[in-house]
Amino acid sequence: MKFTVLTLFPDFVAHMGEYSVIGKAIERGLVDLECVDIRDYTLDKHRNVDDYSYGGGPGMVLQPQPVVDAILRNRGWSGHVINLSPRGEVLSQKKIESLAKKEHLVLLNGHYEGIDQRVLDHYIDEEISIGDYVLSGGELGSMILIDAVSRLIPGVLSNEDSAKEESHSSGLLEHGHYTRPYDFKGYTVPEVLLSGNHKKIEEHRRHESLEVTYRRRPDLLSSAQLSKSDLAYLKQLKKQIEEEKNGHH
Repeated sequence: MKFTVLTLFPDFVAHMGEYSVIGKAIERGLVDLECVDIRDYTLDKHRNVDDYSYGGGPGMVLQPQPVVDAILRNRGWSGHVINLSPRGEVLSQKKIESLAKKEHLVLLNGHYEGIDQRVLDHYIDEEISIGDYVLSGGELGSMILIDAVSRLIPGVLSNEDSAKEESHSSGLLEHGHYTRPYDFKGYTVPEVLLSGNHKKIEEHRRHESLEVTYRRRPDLLSSAQLSKSDLAYLKQLKKQIEEEKNGHH
């Protein structure tokens, strides 16, 4: 997988290639991270890439010429061009799984008040947002997307099952994890995890995923793949929670 990041701050994004999962994936040739400075494509002798907004208003707007030239020179034949913007589709695990099937992602990062609309109308494939809030630029969004997509590339994670078991991959939030010591300041590990009974452990973890999802992100349950056993547990859980609430009044 190749990632090309078009940005005014290439050094900022490039640093992620020096650490952890991404760094190792780059070393092993599984991921190619290229950071391109949009200023390198401006025709302005002072390397300016922005100007005032037609119609007035605060802030500066990135001009179409340097941005479009950066896109055209770097997307190649297979590049899928994404603008990171709060106006885009909110990034989800389903979208990440779809993007992981691409060969080359070109990530465009705006700054100031944004990018000339003609670029967005005619030179990108889609817009993606990492959440309902506004950042100073798209770089942090690009880095989040790169990290999330890279984890799904075969061979990047040491344990292929890790990506499958994590939050959102199954449509549910992930169950809790425990390690040594067994007793930490009086708080102990659930006994079932020490039983060696893999079926019971799997059931415990599934129930925990269902409970944490129901309590924190119940909206996810409407699209999750739930078995009859899951639905029965949720019904029991809902009753239990109602009893807990009534017990407090």
